[in-house]
Amino acid sequence: MKLKASGAILLLLSTAGLAHDIEVNKEDNERVGSVREAISNIGETEDKNVSTTQMFSDMFKNGKTTGQIRAIYAGYDFKNDTDTHATSIGGQLKYELAELNGFNGAVAFYTANDIDFATGNDANQNNELSSTKGNYTDLTEAYINYKYDGFNFRGGRQVIDTPLADSDDIRMIQNTFEAYIALYTIEGFTFLAGNLQQWQGYDAGLDDGWQKTGENGTWMASVSFENDNVNASVWYYQITKALDAYYAEGSYNYEINKDSSVALSAQVLIEKELNNSTNEADIYGASVEAAFYGFGVNAAYNKANVATGKQSFSGFGGGALFTSMDTMILDVIAIDRDADAILGGISYVYGDLNLFYAYGDFRGDKDSVGQKAHIVEQNAGFEYDLNENFRISAVYAVEENKEVPSDAGTNFDRLQVMAAYNF
Repeated sequence: MKLKASGAILLLLSTAGLAHDIEVNKEDNERVGSVREAISNIGETEDKNVSTTQMFSDMFKNGKTTGQIRAIYAGYDFKNDTDTHATSIGGQLKYELAELNGFNGAVAFYTANDIDFATGNDANQNNELSSTKGNYTDLTEAYINYKYDGFNFRGGRQVIDTPLADSDDIRMIQNTFEAYIALYTIEGFTFLAGNLQQWQGYDAGLDDGWQKTGENGTWMASVSFENDNVNASVWYYQITKALDAYYAEGSYNYEINKDSSVALSAQVLIEKELNNSTNEADIYGASVEAAFYGFGVNAAYNKANVATGKQSFSGFGGGALFTSMDTMILDVIAIDRDADAILGGISYVYGDLNLFYAYGDFRGDKDSVGQKAHIVEQNAGFEYDLNENFRISAVYAVEENKEVPSDAGTNFDRLQVMAAYNF
Protein backbone atom coordinates (compact mmCIF):
# COMPACT_ATOMS: atom_id res chain seq x y z
CA MET A 1 0.00 0.00 0.00
CA LYS A 2 1.51 3.35 -1.04
CA LEU A 3 0.35 6.27 1.10
CA LYS A 4 0.17 9.79 -0.30
CA ALA A 5 2.20 12.32 1.68
CA SER A 6 3.15 15.95 2.10
CA GLY A 7 5.06 17.90 4.72
CA ALA A 8 5.50 21.11 6.90
CA ILE A 9 8.13 23.75 8.29
CA LEU A 10 9.83 27.26 8.21
CA LEU A 11 9.32 30.61 9.74
CA LEU A 12 7.85 33.79 10.96
CA LEU A 13 4.23 34.00 9.89
CA SER A 14 1.62 33.60 12.62
CA THR A 15 -0.09 30.25 13.21
CA ALA A 16 -3.77 29.84 14.00
CA GLY A 17 -6.68 27.59 13.15
CA LEU A 18 -10.42 27.85 12.75
CA ALA A 19 -11.88 28.87 16.09
CA HIS A 20 -14.21 25.91 16.44
CA ASP A 21 -12.17 23.17 14.77
CA ILE A 22 -10.59 20.53 16.99
CA GLU A 23 -6.91 21.39 16.72
CA VAL A 24 -4.40 19.67 18.93
CA ASN A 25 -1.86 21.23 16.62
CA LYS A 26 1.03 19.22 15.23
CA GLU A 27 3.29 21.68 17.06
CA ASP A 28 0.79 22.23 19.88
CA ASN A 29 3.09 25.08 20.82
CA GLU A 30 2.53 27.96 18.40
CA ARG A 31 6.02 27.46 17.04
CA VAL A 32 6.86 30.13 14.48
CA GLY A 33 5.95 27.75 11.68
CA SER A 34 7.16 26.69 8.24
CA VAL A 35 7.12 27.58 4.59
CA ARG A 36 4.17 25.27 4.12
CA GLU A 37 2.44 26.47 7.28
CA ALA A 38 3.06 30.09 6.33
CA ILE A 39 1.34 29.45 3.00
CA SER A 40 -1.58 27.71 4.69
CA ASN A 41 -2.02 30.67 7.03
CA ILE A 42 -2.39 32.99 4.05
CA GLY A 43 -5.85 31.64 3.34
CA GLU A 44 -7.05 30.98 6.87
CA THR A 45 -10.66 31.82 7.60
CA GLU A 46 -11.83 34.36 10.14
CA ASP A 47 -12.56 33.19 13.68
CA LYS A 48 -16.11 33.77 14.94
CA ASN A 49 -17.39 32.63 18.31
CA VAL A 50 -20.46 30.44 18.55
CA SER A 51 -23.27 31.90 20.63
CA THR A 52 -25.15 29.94 23.30
CA THR A 53 -28.91 29.57 23.65
CA GLN A 54 -31.55 28.07 25.94
CA MET A 55 -34.00 26.86 23.27
CA PHE A 56 -33.64 24.23 20.55
CA SER A 57 -35.23 26.49 17.94
CA ASP A 58 -32.74 29.24 18.79
CA MET A 59 -29.84 26.97 17.84
CA PHE A 60 -30.76 27.75 14.22
CA LYS A 61 -31.90 31.33 14.77
CA ASN A 62 -28.64 32.25 16.53
CA GLY A 63 -26.35 30.22 14.28
CA LYS A 64 -23.36 31.82 12.55
CA THR A 65 -22.58 31.92 8.85
CA THR A 66 -18.95 32.37 7.88
CA GLY A 67 -17.02 31.93 4.70
CA GLN A 68 -14.24 32.92 2.42
CA ILE A 69 -13.96 33.92 -1.22
CA ARG A 70 -10.62 32.83 -2.61
CA ALA A 71 -8.93 33.30 -5.99
CA ILE A 72 -5.60 31.73 -6.96
CA TYR A 73 -3.35 31.83 -10.00
CA ALA A 74 -0.77 29.02 -10.06
CA GLY A 75 1.59 28.26 -12.91
CA TYR A 76 4.53 25.90 -13.50
CA ASP A 77 7.43 26.63 -15.83
CA PHE A 78 8.85 23.14 -16.31
CA LYS A 79 12.39 22.87 -17.65
CA ASN A 80 11.75 19.60 -19.49
CA ASP A 81 7.99 19.34 -19.84
CA THR A 82 4.87 21.22 -20.89
CA ASP A 83 4.21 24.36 -18.87
CA THR A 84 0.91 24.47 -16.99
CA HIS A 85 -1.19 27.20 -15.40
CA ALA A 86 -4.65 27.78 -13.97
CA THR A 87 -6.69 30.50 -12.33
CA SER A 88 -9.42 29.35 -10.00
CA ILE A 89 -12.07 31.10 -7.94
CA GLY A 90 -14.15 29.62 -5.15
CA GLY A 91 -13.90 29.32 -1.40
CA GLN A 92 -16.06 28.02 1.41
CA LEU A 93 -19.39 28.69 3.06
CA LYS A 94 -19.98 27.41 6.61
CA TYR A 95 -23.04 27.48 8.85
CA GLU A 96 -22.61 26.64 12.53
CA LEU A 97 -25.44 26.15 15.00
CA ALA A 98 -25.54 28.01 18.28
CA GLU A 99 -24.69 25.92 21.33
CA LEU A 100 -27.36 24.31 23.49
CA ASN A 101 -26.34 22.41 26.65
CA GLY A 102 -22.89 21.87 25.16
CA PHE A 103 -24.17 20.59 21.79
CA ASN A 104 -23.86 22.24 18.40
CA GLY A 105 -23.00 21.29 14.82
CA ALA A 106 -21.98 22.71 11.47
CA VAL A 107 -21.90 22.13 7.72
CA ALA A 108 -19.54 23.64 5.15
CA PHE A 109 -19.26 23.54 1.38
CA TYR A 110 -15.96 24.09 -0.41
CA THR A 111 -15.78 24.90 -4.11
CA ALA A 112 -13.14 25.70 -6.73
CA ASN A 113 -13.77 26.54 -10.38
CA ASP A 114 -11.25 27.30 -13.11
CA ILE A 115 -11.62 30.55 -15.03
CA ASP A 116 -11.40 29.32 -18.62
CA PHE A 117 -9.67 32.26 -20.29
CA ALA A 118 -6.98 32.35 -17.56
CA THR A 119 -6.39 28.57 -17.44
CA GLY A 120 -4.39 26.32 -19.75
CA ASN A 121 -6.20 23.86 -21.98
CA ASP A 122 -5.71 20.10 -21.81
CA ALA A 123 -2.01 19.38 -21.11
CA ASN A 124 -1.43 23.04 -20.22
CA GLN A 125 -3.95 22.97 -17.37
CA ASN A 126 -2.62 22.98 -13.82
CA ASN A 127 -5.11 20.59 -12.24
CA GLU A 128 -4.05 20.98 -8.58
CA LEU A 129 -6.50 23.84 -7.95
CA SER A 130 -9.82 22.50 -9.24
CA SER A 131 -9.15 18.95 -10.57
CA THR A 132 -8.68 17.91 -14.19
CA LYS A 133 -12.39 18.67 -14.78
CA GLY A 134 -11.77 22.29 -13.84
CA ASN A 135 -14.27 22.30 -10.98
CA TYR A 136 -14.65 20.79 -7.52
CA THR A 137 -17.52 21.18 -5.03
CA ASP A 138 -18.20 19.06 -1.97
CA LEU A 139 -19.81 19.01 1.45
CA THR A 140 -16.45 18.95 3.20
CA GLU A 141 -17.61 19.58 6.78
CA ALA A 142 -20.68 18.14 8.52
CA TYR A 143 -20.24 17.42 12.20
CA ILE A 144 -21.84 17.31 15.63
CA ASN A 145 -19.91 18.74 18.56
CA TYR A 146 -20.32 18.35 22.33
CA LYS A 147 -18.29 20.05 25.03
CA TYR A 148 -18.42 20.07 28.81
CA ASP A 149 -15.76 21.82 30.89
CA GLY A 150 -12.46 20.47 29.52
CA PHE A 151 -14.04 17.67 27.46
CA ASN A 152 -14.83 17.95 23.75
CA PHE A 153 -16.13 15.39 21.26
CA ARG A 154 -16.63 15.98 17.56
CA GLY A 155 -17.93 13.44 15.04
CA GLY A 156 -18.31 13.77 11.27
CA ARG A 157 -16.55 15.63 8.48
CA GLN A 158 -14.25 18.25 9.96
CA VAL A 159 -10.96 20.13 9.81
CA ILE A 160 -8.21 18.69 11.99
CA ASP A 161 -4.54 19.54 12.46
CA THR A 162 -2.31 16.87 14.00
CA PRO A 163 1.22 15.67 13.12
CA LEU A 164 0.23 12.97 10.60
CA ALA A 165 -3.20 14.25 9.53
CA ASP A 166 -3.79 17.92 8.84
CA SER A 167 -5.59 20.47 6.67
CA ASP A 168 -2.54 21.65 4.64
CA ASP A 169 -4.48 24.64 3.32
CA ILE A 170 -1.95 25.75 0.68
CA ARG A 171 -4.00 25.65 -2.55
CA MET A 172 -7.77 25.99 -3.20
CA ILE A 173 -9.25 23.00 -1.36
CA GLN A 174 -7.85 22.15 2.08
CA ASN A 175 -7.91 18.64 3.48
CA THR A 176 -10.85 17.65 5.68
CA PHE A 177 -11.52 14.33 7.39
CA GLU A 178 -14.39 12.12 8.40
CA ALA A 179 -13.24 11.70 11.99
CA TYR A 180 -14.48 10.93 15.50
CA ILE A 181 -12.31 12.66 18.08
CA ALA A 182 -12.50 13.11 21.85
CA LEU A 183 -10.16 15.32 23.82
CA TYR A 184 -9.83 16.42 27.41
CA THR A 185 -7.80 19.39 28.64
CA ILE A 186 -6.74 19.99 32.23
CA GLU A 187 -3.97 22.13 33.76
CA GLY A 188 -1.87 22.37 30.61
CA PHE A 189 -2.35 18.73 29.56
CA THR A 190 -4.47 17.62 26.60
CA PHE A 191 -5.45 13.98 26.09
CA LEU A 192 -6.82 12.93 22.70
CA ALA A 193 -8.21 9.76 21.17
CA GLY A 194 -9.89 9.33 17.83
CA ASN A 195 -10.49 7.53 14.58
CA LEU A 196 -10.12 8.85 11.03
CA GLN A 197 -12.20 7.09 8.39
CA GLN A 198 -11.55 9.01 5.18
CA TRP A 199 -10.26 12.31 3.81
CA GLN A 200 -10.49 14.64 0.84
CA GLY A 201 -8.65 17.71 -0.43
CA TYR A 202 -5.55 18.84 -2.27
CA ASP A 203 -3.26 16.12 -0.84
CA ALA A 204 -5.84 13.35 -1.28
CA GLY A 205 -6.24 14.25 -4.98
CA LEU A 206 -9.18 16.31 -6.21
CA ASP A 207 -9.89 13.82 -8.99
CA ASP A 208 -10.31 11.02 -6.45
CA GLY A 209 -12.75 12.58 -3.96
CA TRP A 210 -13.01 10.99 -0.52
CA GLN A 211 -10.31 8.37 0.15
CA LYS A 212 -9.90 5.84 2.96
CA THR A 213 -7.26 6.48 5.63
CA GLY A 214 -6.32 2.83 5.92
CA GLU A 215 -8.38 -0.26 5.19
CA ASN A 216 -10.40 0.23 8.40
CA GLY A 217 -9.42 3.82 9.06
CA THR A 218 -6.68 5.27 11.26
CA TRP A 219 -6.63 5.17 15.06
CA MET A 220 -4.76 7.89 16.93
CA ALA A 221 -4.05 8.94 20.51
CA SER A 222 -1.89 11.60 22.10
CA VAL A 223 -0.82 13.36 25.27
CA SER A 224 0.31 16.99 25.03
CA PHE A 225 1.54 19.56 27.50
CA GLU A 226 2.21 23.25 27.22
CA ASN A 227 3.02 26.23 29.40
CA ASP A 228 4.63 29.59 28.75
CA ASN A 229 7.99 28.10 27.74
CA VAL A 230 7.75 24.35 27.21
CA ASN A 231 5.59 22.43 24.76
CA ALA A 232 5.70 18.66 24.31
CA SER A 233 3.51 15.98 22.75
CA VAL A 234 3.56 12.24 22.13
CA TRP A 235 1.38 10.64 19.44
CA TYR A 236 0.46 7.14 18.29
CA TYR A 237 -1.19 6.35 14.95
CA GLN A 238 -2.25 3.04 13.49
CA ILE A 239 -3.15 3.17 9.82
CA THR A 240 -4.93 -0.18 9.74
CA LYS A 241 -3.12 -2.88 7.81
CA ALA A 242 -0.46 -0.39 6.72
CA LEU A 243 1.52 1.34 9.47
CA ASP A 244 2.15 1.88 13.18
CA ALA A 245 3.63 5.34 13.79
CA TYR A 246 5.04 6.90 16.97
CA TYR A 247 5.69 10.64 16.97
CA ALA A 248 7.14 12.90 19.66
CA GLU A 249 7.98 16.58 19.61
CA GLY A 250 9.22 19.06 22.16
CA SER A 251 10.18 22.71 22.14
CA TYR A 252 11.51 25.36 24.46
CA ASN A 253 10.58 28.99 23.83
CA TYR A 254 12.54 31.77 25.54
CA GLU A 255 11.37 35.37 25.36
CA ILE A 256 14.33 37.72 25.66
CA ASN A 257 12.11 40.81 25.65
CA LYS A 258 8.82 41.83 24.05
CA ASP A 259 10.53 42.14 20.63
CA SER A 260 12.94 39.19 20.74
CA SER A 261 12.66 35.45 21.33
CA VAL A 262 14.38 32.13 20.63
CA ALA A 263 12.79 28.69 20.12
CA LEU A 264 14.47 25.26 20.07
CA SER A 265 12.57 22.19 18.85
CA ALA A 266 13.20 18.48 18.32
CA GLN A 267 11.13 15.68 16.82
CA VAL A 268 11.23 11.95 16.21
CA LEU A 269 8.97 9.78 14.03
CA ILE A 270 9.24 5.98 14.18
CA GLU A 271 7.25 4.03 11.59
CA LYS A 272 6.71 0.26 11.49
CA GLU A 273 5.07 -1.33 8.47
CA LEU A 274 2.06 -3.64 8.67
CA ASN A 275 1.05 -6.16 6.00
CA ASN A 276 4.13 -5.46 3.84
CA SER A 277 3.00 -1.90 3.07
CA THR A 278 6.69 -0.83 2.61
CA ASN A 279 6.07 2.25 4.80
CA GLU A 280 8.83 2.01 7.41
CA ALA A 281 11.38 4.61 8.55
CA ASP A 282 13.03 6.32 11.52
CA ILE A 283 13.05 10.12 11.15
CA TYR A 284 14.71 12.65 13.45
CA GLY A 285 14.66 16.42 13.34
CA ALA A 286 15.79 19.61 15.04
CA SER A 287 14.95 23.26 14.55
CA VAL A 288 16.14 26.59 15.92
CA GLU A 289 14.36 29.90 15.40
CA ALA A 290 15.06 33.43 16.50
CA ALA A 291 12.92 36.55 16.17
CA PHE A 292 14.11 40.07 16.90
CA TYR A 293 12.46 43.40 16.12
CA GLY A 294 10.52 42.12 13.13
CA PHE A 295 13.29 39.94 11.70
CA GLY A 296 13.24 36.15 11.89
CA VAL A 297 15.86 33.50 11.15
CA ASN A 298 15.36 29.74 11.09
CA ALA A 299 17.42 26.59 10.57
CA ALA A 300 16.10 23.03 10.54
CA TYR A 301 17.37 19.50 9.87
CA ASN A 302 15.71 16.12 9.27
CA LYS A 303 17.31 12.72 8.86
CA ALA A 304 15.42 9.65 7.58
CA ASN A 305 16.81 6.14 8.04
CA VAL A 306 15.07 3.92 5.47
CA ALA A 307 15.89 0.27 4.76
CA THR A 308 16.16 -1.27 1.31
CA GLY A 309 12.76 -1.48 -0.35
CA LYS A 310 11.05 0.72 2.27
CA GLN A 311 9.85 4.34 2.25
CA SER A 312 8.91 7.10 4.68
CA PHE A 313 5.43 8.53 5.21
CA SER A 314 4.95 12.10 6.48
CA GLY A 315 1.19 11.94 6.85
CA PHE A 316 -2.24 12.61 5.39
CA GLY A 317 -1.59 16.22 4.45
CA GLY A 318 1.19 18.66 5.27
CA GLY A 319 2.96 16.43 7.76
CA ALA A 320 5.10 17.36 10.73
CA LEU A 321 8.67 17.43 9.37
CA PHE A 322 10.61 20.61 10.07
CA THR A 323 12.21 20.85 6.61
CA SER A 324 9.22 20.65 4.27
CA MET A 325 8.85 23.33 1.61
CA ASP A 326 6.06 24.55 -0.69
CA THR A 327 6.45 21.57 -3.05
CA MET A 328 9.41 19.48 -1.81
CA ILE A 329 9.26 17.10 1.17
CA LEU A 330 11.69 14.48 2.42
CA ASP A 331 9.35 11.64 1.41
CA VAL A 332 10.11 12.32 -2.27
CA ILE A 333 13.64 10.92 -1.90
CA ALA A 334 13.37 8.81 1.29
CA ILE A 335 12.54 5.71 -0.76
CA ASP A 336 14.86 2.69 -0.73
CA ARG A 337 17.60 4.85 0.82
CA ASP A 338 18.62 6.99 3.78
CA ALA A 339 18.03 10.70 3.20
CA ASP A 340 18.37 14.03 4.95
CA ALA A 341 17.37 17.65 4.50
CA ILE A 342 18.60 20.99 5.77
CA LEU A 343 16.65 24.20 5.64
CA GLY A 344 17.48 27.84 6.31
CA GLY A 345 15.18 30.81 6.17
CA ILE A 346 14.76 34.48 6.93
CA SER A 347 11.69 36.65 7.31
CA TYR A 348 10.68 40.20 8.04
CA VAL A 349 7.43 41.58 9.39
CA TYR A 350 6.60 45.26 8.94
CA GLY A 351 3.12 46.24 9.97
CA ASP A 352 0.68 44.23 7.85
CA LEU A 353 3.40 43.06 5.41
CA ASN A 354 5.23 39.74 5.91
CA LEU A 355 8.20 38.77 3.69
CA PHE A 356 10.03 35.43 3.71
CA TYR A 357 12.71 33.43 1.93
CA ALA A 358 13.81 29.83 2.50
CA TYR A 359 16.40 27.48 1.03
CA GLY A 360 16.09 23.70 1.35
CA ASP A 361 18.69 21.10 0.40
CA PHE A 362 17.50 17.46 0.17
CA ARG A 363 20.01 14.63 -0.31
CA GLY A 364 19.64 10.86 -0.57
CA ASP A 365 22.25 8.10 -0.40
CA LYS A 366 22.57 5.54 -3.17
CA ASP A 367 19.47 3.36 -3.49
CA SER A 368 19.45 -0.33 -4.40
CA VAL A 369 20.23 0.49 -8.05
CA GLY A 370 23.03 2.88 -7.15
CA GLN A 371 21.20 6.19 -7.80
CA LYS A 372 21.77 9.13 -5.46
CA ALA A 373 19.32 12.00 -4.95
CA HIS A 374 19.94 15.73 -4.57
CA ILE A 375 17.12 18.26 -4.91
CA VAL A 376 17.25 21.93 -3.96
CA GLU A 377 14.20 24.16 -3.51
CA GLN A 378 14.00 27.88 -2.85
CA ASN A 379 10.82 29.65 -1.71
CA ALA A 380 10.24 33.40 -1.60
CA GLY A 381 6.99 35.17 -0.88
CA PHE A 382 4.92 37.72 0.92
CA GLU A 383 1.52 38.23 2.48
CA TYR A 384 -0.20 41.57 2.99
CA ASP A 385 -3.38 42.35 4.92
CA LEU A 386 -5.26 45.15 3.20
CA ASN A 387 -7.70 45.14 6.11
CA GLU A 388 -8.93 42.67 8.75
CA ASN A 389 -10.84 40.62 6.14
CA PHE A 390 -8.87 40.89 2.88
CA ARG A 391 -5.41 39.39 2.31
CA ILE A 392 -3.21 39.01 -0.77
CA SER A 393 -0.10 36.87 -1.07
CA ALA A 394 2.40 35.37 -3.47
CA VAL A 395 4.84 32.45 -3.28
CA TYR A 396 7.58 31.75 -5.84
CA ALA A 397 9.26 28.33 -5.76
CA VAL A 398 12.30 27.15 -7.71
CA GLU A 399 13.08 23.42 -7.63
CA GLU A 400 16.24 21.91 -9.14
CA ASN A 401 17.25 18.26 -9.35
CA LYS A 402 21.04 18.33 -9.12
CA GLU A 403 21.41 14.58 -9.77
CA VAL A 404 18.92 14.31 -12.66
CA PRO A 405 18.63 17.71 -14.43
CA SER A 406 16.49 16.10 -17.14
CA ASP A 407 13.77 14.90 -14.74
CA ALA A 408 10.52 16.58 -15.76
CA GLY A 409 8.84 16.55 -12.36
CA THR A 410 11.62 18.04 -10.20
CA ASN A 411 13.00 20.88 -12.34
CA PHE A 412 10.63 23.84 -12.47
CA ASP A 413 9.69 27.33 -11.36
CA ARG A 414 6.29 27.76 -9.73
CA LEU A 415 4.40 30.98 -9.02
CA GLN A 416 1.23 31.21 -6.94
CA VAL A 417 -0.73 34.38 -6.25
CA MET A 418 -3.71 34.31 -3.87
CA ALA A 419 -6.39 36.78 -2.83
CA ALA A 420 -8.74 35.85 0.02
CA TYR A 421 -11.68 37.70 1.54
CA ASN A 422 -13.27 36.48 4.80
CA PHE A 423 -16.86 37.25 5.75
